[in-house]
Amino acid sequence: MAKKRAILSVYNKSKIEVLAHFLVKNDFEIVSSGGTYQLLSGENIPVKKVSDITGFPEILDGRVKTLHPAIHGGILARRDKKHIDQLKDLDLSLVDLVCVNLYPFEETIAQPGVTTEQAIEKIDIGGPTMIRAAAKNFQYVTVLSDPAQYDQYINEYTINNGEISTEFRKACAQKVFAIMSRYDGAIAQYLTDGVTMPESFTVSGTIKQNLRYGENPHQIAALYQTGLNEPLGGLKQLHGKELSFNNILDLQAALNINSQFSEPSCTIIKHNNPCGVGCSTTLADAQKRARSTDEVSAFGGIIAFNRSVDLQVAEDIAPYFTECIIAPAFNDDAFEKLSKKKNMRLLTYDSSKFKMPLWDIKQLSDGFLLQSTDTISVDIRKSTVVTKRKPSEEEWKALEFVWKVMRHVKSNAIVFASANQTLGVGAGQMSRVDSTEIAIRKAQNAQLSLAGSVVGSYAFFPFKDSIEALAKAGARAIVQPGGSVRDEEVIEAADSADIAMVFTGVRHFKH
Repeated sequence: MAKKRAILSVYNKSKIEVLAHFLVKNDFEIVSSGGTYQLLSGENIPVKKVSDITGFPEILDGRVKTLHPAIHGGILARRDKKHIDQLKDLDLSLVDLVCVNLYPFEETIAQPGVTTEQAIEKIDIGGPTMIRAAAKNFQYVTVLSDPAQYDQYINEYTINNGEISTEFRKACAQKVFAIMSRYDGAIAQYLTDGVTMPESFTVSGTIKQNLRYGENPHQIAALYQTGLNEPLGGLKQLHGKELSFNNILDLQAALNINSQFSEPSCTIIKHNNPCGVGCSTTLADAQKRARSTDEVSAFGGIIAFNRSVDLQVAEDIAPYFTECIIAPAFNDDAFEKLSKKKNMRLLTYDSSKFKMPLWDIKQLSDGFLLQSTDTISVDIRKSTVVTKRKPSEEEWKALEFVWKVMRHVKSNAIVFASANQTLGVGAGQMSRVDSTEIAIRKAQNAQLSLAGSVVGSYAFFPFKDSIEALAKAGARAIVQPGGSVRDEEVIEAADSADIAMVFTGVRHFKH
């Protein structure tokens, strides 16, 4: 009886000698190439070179070695008479196992200063061809593409007396195509110029964590990782019950806002909207400012900090019900204080690794919309002052603050603010007037004065009614994109109220 044949050609050589010893013990013939051949032969494991099988040497600096019918014929052959007879006529052997992992393309392009030439050399050709071939022929061939599968294979082979179940081979094949989807997607995105929309777009990731459910208990959900970096800046949970789908969405929203501030800041998120944002010279004061905007809505919210949480901050927030607290770190005494609440989730992240997503994807029936994420940076002070009165220095600072926050509020969005905190937030209404009224009412409920405040609007004001309402509430400066057919009417209303108004020319719809 002919020996079974295994092809072993791996970049990641972790545990490959363990698998090879097992194969030899079970009477496999091992075929290998390059560094894998050198490692196995150095371990005194019987192994043949690929060139011994193909009769052809490796060429082009190793770019071509396994691309040969003597290799792929054995991988792709069905176990029927027609294919078996063809292999016999050509004196070729069947391949029963393909163990291959790929050149580290993603790891390479993640390195600082990597050149295009260096990246291209890490685009694997022979490896993907072999594992795709084996995956296509999974009815007969087992394909291992990850060292984590070696022990599973050994166990499968052992308990089934030398046989591999169809279910296991199929699962291995599925993993190959998932790997290739991600691998090819990474290459395609790397070669995209970043200016034009890509001709095709692949979304691929590896499962990071199964979640209890999605937005609602009847929906299944999981967290996936799309690149080498951990999601949300290396998010790590230190304490509390399992994160929910909605928690994770809110954590992203909170970090999106906090990432814009260099000074100590605090953002409190509820249902993906900021119910309060505060900045100050101390984190404790920033938290108080954020909470004072809307203490009612902050109940059960997500709190994000851009500095380490100390005992003072912990003592200030401990009395309130909070779903999650995320910060770069927690001092020991702060962690001890907060971890007394068994369900409160305490999380850390690396602010240097956090970044907003590159793409925003909206799924449709049998399709999706793709856009670049709204990360445009606008220098408010270089915007156009369209009113007779220019903003004062304090108003400029407040306008800079509110423009950073407002873009993260669901449309229609109106935000009142001072130079270091939100005062009233109106979000997600069908009418701009409704958003304005809600923002004013929330400030009144929180007993926060809007006298001398500034206002940010995500889009232009189509009518003067909102300007009149803002002026009546006490606003003294407004920042908005401009561009309405009634801009002149709106400017006149601002001038009549002695309000300074700035046009940025940039809008921030957030649906």
